[in-house]
Amino acid sequence: MGSADSKLNFRKAVIQLTTKTQPVEATDDAFWDQFWADTATSVQDVFALVPAAEIRAVREESPSNLATLCYKAVEKLVQGAESSCHSEKEKQIVLNCSRLLTRVLPYIFEDPDWRGFFWSTVPGAGRGGGEDDDENARPLAESLLLAVADLLFCPDFTVQSHRRSSVDSAEDVHSLDSCEYIWEAGVGFAHSPQPNYIHDMNRMELLKLLLTCFSEAMYLPPSPDSGSTNPWVQFFCSTENRHALPLFTSLLNTVCAYDPVGYGIPYNHLLFSDYREPLVEEAVQVLIVTLDHDHTTSASPTVDGTTTGTAMDDADPPGPENLFVNYLSRIHREEDFQFILKGIARLLSNPLLQTYLPNSTKKIQFHQELLVLFWKLCDFNKKFLFFVLKSSDVLDILVPILYFLNDARADQSRVGLMHIGVFILLLLSGERNFGVRLNKPYSVRVPMDVPVFTGTHADLLIVVFHKIITSGHQRLQPLFDCLLTIVVNGKGPRARLPRTHHQVGGWWWLGRFPEARLSLPAGNSSLVYAIIRKRSVFHQLASLPADPPAIQKALQRRRRAPEPLSRSGSQEGTSMEGSRPAAPAEPGTLKTSLVATPGIDKLTEKSQVSEDGTLRSLEPASQQSSADGCPAEEEPGQVWREQRRLSSASASGQWSPTSEWVLSWKSKLPLQTIMRLLQVLVPQVEKICIDKGLTDESEILRFLQHGTLVGLLPVPHPILIRKYQANSGTAMWFRTYMWGVIYLRNVDPPVWYDTDVKLFEIQRV
Repeated sequence: MGSADSKLNFRKAVIQLTTKTQPVEATDDAFWDQFWADTATSVQDVFALVPAAEIRAVREESPSNLATLCYKAVEKLVQGAESSCHSEKEKQIVLNCSRLLTRVLPYIFEDPDWRGFFWSTVPGAGRGGGEDDDENARPLAESLLLAVADLLFCPDFTVQSHRRSSVDSAEDVHSLDSCEYIWEAGVGFAHSPQPNYIHDMNRMELLKLLLTCFSEAMYLPPSPDSGSTNPWVQFFCSTENRHALPLFTSLLNTVCAYDPVGYGIPYNHLLFSDYREPLVEEAVQVLIVTLDHDHTTSASPTVDGTTTGTAMDDADPPGPENLFVNYLSRIHREEDFQFILKGIARLLSNPLLQTYLPNSTKKIQFHQELLVLFWKLCDFNKKFLFFVLKSSDVLDILVPILYFLNDARADQSRVGLMHIGVFILLLLSGERNFGVRLNKPYSVRVPMDVPVFTGTHADLLIVVFHKIITSGHQRLQPLFDCLLTIVVNGKGPRARLPRTHHQVGGWWWLGRFPEARLSLPAGNSSLVYAIIRKRSVFHQLASLPADPPAIQKALQRRRRAPEPLSRSGSQEGTSMEGSRPAAPAEPGTLKTSLVATPGIDKLTEKSQVSEDGTLRSLEPASQQSSADGCPAEEEPGQVWREQRRLSSASASGQWSPTSEWVLSWKSKLPLQTIMRLLQVLVPQVEKICIDKGLTDESEILRFLQHGTLVGLLPVPHPILIRKYQANSGTAMWFRTYMWGVIYLRNVDPPVWYDTDVKLFEIQRV
């Protein structure tokens, strides 16, 4: 009865607020306390008892009442942080105010006239909340963010107090060293606190409020301007927040230390609720949002990573003003890298786990947020990137990514997941060690619908890419260039393809890369043999249509499948995966659109491996000639125009091959390496076949794998690699994708459902 009475009283207070036409004074505590002091409602109750229509009605008809409600709720949070929430009533008031602000804030952000309200100074909103503190008053947004930061390290509310006597006064609260109360052991913290269900739930409520504050970016149209920053994130990650370092460490450690399987007891997730998983989901979402920083204008490190990162305790550290990005870029200890990499790999591999008992193991759903976090780790901390590639641990990241790519290749609603996976592989393939790591034999089987084979991880990469190109949906066309660039980067490119690739045959898919090389280096021969083993795959790719009319005809056949209908139909955008539907929509009916993906020329820059093993950037292809004297790469439009001209000429019967035409491209074929290879290997293979009477190619492949061509092949040309380069276009794409995933994942409660977001389109199918 008590809970029902509490909900009824709360609903009556909401009705009074919406029906009052006259402003309610801020000093009328009897009225305002109805919303937080006399109720014990859950966050689901708040969302159900405060309808969206009534929030908009108060915003339009009684704006002063809505402003006072927000101000009073922030004031209660500030008072709770000051008093350290000693009593249960104070804790309940803080939670109620947090839930109410989480409900109201999206409707503040969707109205441009209200968007600046929280950045205005309210009289009496000083740190102490008294009338004498007007000269020290902060904007409402700053007071809110600082109060939440204090509450996240409030002893006996969100952290376990081991020195209760030290927090008896407000002065001691402000002098509290929150680094002693980091939530989880890991990076920079060795003590693992005892798990506490109540503390985790309180942290989750406050993190959800933080995420709602940061979501103002959802209500602004997409803009590639690198100078645009989120003011909420900018302030929260500044030096004004004295809890920035322990909070960053707590979020990162909480995510990387989480083990959804635990002791591995079958079906334990069905018998007991995992209160840790909701906290981890909120933590990773807050973390990737606070790391949303476009660093394209800042000085980039050298390609060998020698200038990236310093000790965490360096004085006057270089880096961006965003402290979270700064802290992330300065992690340097190998044990910290190992902890982060193992944690992310464990969580990414969780959906791939197979047991004899069906559905006996808990499966997480926030793999998309983990991929964004891994991307930011590699992008902001080059030392971490080189640590990942230093050992075979990178394969623990590669295999789950290939699994997600293969699983999502035919689902148009998960094209965003395809993009983030390919972008990560493109970033990894820009480093020389990536191809070396692919040589490790692939033995651990994962549930993928790919042919059974015996080989290396390079074989797996080629097979999955082949399935994406041949059986993926038509919206994946922009990714084909990236897929082929990854293959070219990973196998150590050597021998240049002919410039007249569009005349030689159907190798249009590989001929787009004039710097692509058919590699036969002794140090990476396993990758070459992987291509030999998968020669049927490449033969099928070579048989794909090469002329534009045939390609267009094939795409039209694919487009016959029904497309999702956009809410407004005004924006053509690709949609991304949503793990769960946003209530009260029907399951699987909501999707979010993406901005256009930048082309491969915008995503990458050419780098050349010098004699000393380091990488140096090259000028654009239009400004230089290639290493073997071939002209610079033609513009894509020029190539297609020439190909279209040849195709039309052939169709009309006005063109026929001539000996001069054959010589024009045959003279440019890089046959020296191939001919030397054949001169050496053909006699050896023939002798083995005659001596042993071999009829099976497996013995021949085994002989080739254990052979060497050191000293026999011509001196190779310099290796050219396309390395990912940061740019405002990809930064905008990641921002859209990140917020789209967060929008679809937060459905209990549905924080942003049915609000007028501008960053992406909401598609209903």
